[in-house]
Amino acid sequence: MEATPIRKSNFETNEEGVVTLVVPKFKNQKFNEFMLSPRKRFFRITLDKLGSAVWSQIDGTSRVADICSRCLEICGDSIMPVEQRVTKFLSTLYEGRYISFREIEKSE
Repeated sequence: MEATPIRKSNFETNEEGVVTLVVPKFKNQKFNEFMLSPRKRFFRITLDKLGSAVWSQIDGTSRVADICSRCLEICGDSIMPVEQRVTKFLSTLYEGRYISFREIEKSE
């Protein structure tokens, strides 16, 4: 709960506040540009209401505990147990390399 998440992926936000992560299909940018048309160069991952709320709170300075309390204010009791759901979501984002944590970045 004391960790500080930081974004590692590009994203778009629509009018309703729904976040879509924009992830390149290939890490090699030249290969991505040479082999694929501009529309097919990226995966688009659309987040739900809770995911969008969590992603919008990741600013590189807020701790997980702060994000949990803000998400509880935004979404209300419908996201209970908030700590468990937010930490599971952040773990999934970390495993997919869409985010990292400031404390991990400092140690490397």
